Amino acid sequence: MLKEYRTAREIAGPLMLVENVEGVKYNELVEIETSEGDIRRGQVLEIDGDRALVQLFEGSTGLNINDCRVRFLGKSIELGVSSDMLGRVFDGFGRPKDNGPRIIPEKKLDINGSPINPTARDYPSEFIQTGISAIDGLNTLVRGQKLPIFSGSGLPHAQLAAQIARQAKVLGAESKFAVVFAAMGITFEEADYFISDFRRTGAIDRSVLFINLANDPAIERIATPRMALTCAEFLAYEKDMHVLVILTDMTNYCEALREVSAARKEVPGRRGYPGYLYTDLSTIYERAGRIRGKSGSITQIPILTMPEDDKTHPIPDLTGYITEGQIILSRELYRKGILPPIDVLPSLSRLKDKGIGKGKTREDHADTMNQLFASYARGKQAKELAVILGEAALSDVDRLYAKFADEFERRYVAQGENEDRSIEETLNLGWELLTILPKSELKRIRDEYIEKYLPEKGEE
Repeated sequence: MLKEYRTAREIAGPLMLVENVEGVKYNELVEIETSEGDIRRGQVLEIDGDRALVQLFEGSTGLNINDCRVRFLGKSIELGVSSDMLGRVFDGFGRPKDNGPRIIPEKKLDINGSPINPTARDYPSEFIQTGISAIDGLNTLVRGQKLPIFSGSGLPHAQLAAQIARQAKVLGAESKFAVVFAAMGITFEEADYFISDFRRTGAIDRSVLFINLANDPAIERIATPRMALTCAEFLAYEKDMHVLVILTDMTNYCEALREVSAARKEVPGRRGYPGYLYTDLSTIYERAGRIRGKSGSITQIPILTMPEDDKTHPIPDLTGYITEGQIILSRELYRKGILPPIDVLPSLSRLKDKGIGKGKTREDHADTMNQLFASYARGKQAKELAVILGEAALSDVDRLYAKFADEFERRYVAQGENEDRSIEETLNLGWELLTILPKSELKRIRDEYIEKYLPEKGEE
């Protein structure tokens, strides 16, 4: 029989102080019963002697501390997991949100996960095809990687996330692929867009959605990514699936963390975020990867909107330290009408070399990638020069580079929301664009690849 306490002493925002408690542990789940018999849930945030600080999930509105009963349940938050979760939509706490039946769990797992032994980790080395040229060709995603997307408010990151969720696949062996999609603090319209897009395209059949709306409690927002990752770990390591986890928007998650930290009267760090923001984010991002001896894997794409498009802001800054690169969306490209507006030059995938080449994508991938990067960078420089000095100041070769930069943005970076390009199509498109330049300028590609892959136009 659980012991009941009637010693709640103080409430501040989502926090409640309970005194004279015994044997209570950090992170323990708590039930608070009101005088009307309503049950609210919470979690132990801090213990000081015989006093416990409880974080309420549903908020403290209407709670009377004099007549509520508090029970400590002796376990942390758990998610009941099952293969039947595929094709379903849940709220941030893992409760069905799609009017479907309750999930009968195969097992219950602690949402905080258990740490992976670093020596048991396997190195990410297999290519994941997203169908988006700017990612597949130039900033390749590798199975087991964490590759965030840095966006800004108003940029189409939601459309990009939905497109990746629809199109992503592991090439080669017929492997079971699943998408776990967690949305935090999004509007009802965005939630409706994601759910209806997944249903319309049939992507829902291999997906699990966790949706936390902007008007849901901040505490639920903190649990949402952990719920999603717990589900992903079950599918990856127990059902041998390759799982892509998309987390959007990590900025809303960090704002919820800041809100709770302020309610606890903690000493703030940079920009008011708690000093442990780095540690907290790492407990989410580091749950991606591959484990030796297991055929499943977890690949993560966290999406965050940079406040004021500032990549030195604490959220993108710390995310960049923990993850293996970043895909950056550009407001300038978006204004030009280029969708998705991926700015390939500051974007980076630190593991791309491990996932490309013969037997994975194609032998010419690394050379053409380097050549496209270099040519686009020089083309942008030529265009900037033309703005300052006028086009007459450009040499003939510089004019070709400027033309290449325009065509590269228009044909390679830009693609339709429903256009799913195979890696062969992406590589061939790159070669086609390189015919704009003289053959003598292709200094980063081996001669045998130029002979084999360059279209005839390059011979003229």
